[in-house]
Amino acid sequence: MKIGILTRNEDSWCSAQLKASILKHGASPVCFDFRSMVAQIGLEPHVMVNSRDIFNELKAVIVRPVGRGSLEEIIFRMDLLHRLARRGTYVLNPPSAIEKSVDKYYALTLMEEAGLPVPRTVIAEDAEAALRGFRELGGDVVIKPIFGSRGVGSTRVSDADVAERVFQALEFNHQVAYIQEFVPHGNCDFRIFVLGGRALASMRRAAENWKTNVSRGAKPEPYEPSKEVEELSIKASETVGCEVAGVDVMETEKGSLLIELNSQPGWKGLQSVTEFNIADEVIRHVLHKVRE
Repeated sequence: MKIGILTRNEDSWCSAQLKASILKHGASPVCFDFRSMVAQIGLEPHVMVNSRDIFNELKAVIVRPVGRGSLEEIIFRMDLLHRLARRGTYVLNPPSAIEKSVDKYYALTLMEEAGLPVPRTVIAEDAEAALRGFRELGGDVVIKPIFGSRGVGSTRVSDADVAERVFQALEFNHQVAYIQEFVPHGNCDFRIFVLGGRALASMRRAAENWKTNVSRGAKPEPYEPSKEVEELSIKASETVGCEVAGVDVMETEKGSLLIELNSQPGWKGLQSVTEFNIADEVIRHVLHKVRE
């Protein structure tokens, strides 16, 4: 059996872990990236990688981060995943879940509509409207890219003049202002790794500043989530349609708060505080789905 790993770098830590686990479970890993994929209509094969017919060759595809690209490139990549899924290839995560989760606004609205606790957020194209949102949120906010992860491009702003300049720059460059209230959190939060409807592993992320991403220097620590946090993380994943997800939760004076959900989470930091092999659990899940 051949299992595909859609990755920009097959030697990256998570991809290497997946490759090793696939081999351990008696299957063969096939690594490739989106740029190597070619689609055909009215010709065979319908989707190929380096002239290989991956429709018939691969039983499953694990999608690592989709990466940056133009609007056309991103749409085409998602179209390819949808076609693979329609033809019976098991795709982790499902393409529709990836589309929802990479869009912070879309994902947060789904969670709010499901009754889950999320931060107050304002999204606007117009700079003046964004500035009104800044004031409405208390004048201390985090401005984030609507698409993006690992804290890259996120900026905390508590000065109205600075906020106005940022919003004007975003409007000038035809970008959307995604503004979230800053929630005091003691420079720490919690990452819950959800797989197949269960909270598989978790960690506390402690940082020296307000950004708690491990990729930005935060330190992973062992953490045993409460039943409430587990259920909240699972519900968030199900709401967006993810079979695997990294869910970020903060504990506040008003209770637990869902900050973000990542449909292609890394787990290098999490693995350092987890006794079992996370990649093995992911591959067991994939093989189980394929056999179903």
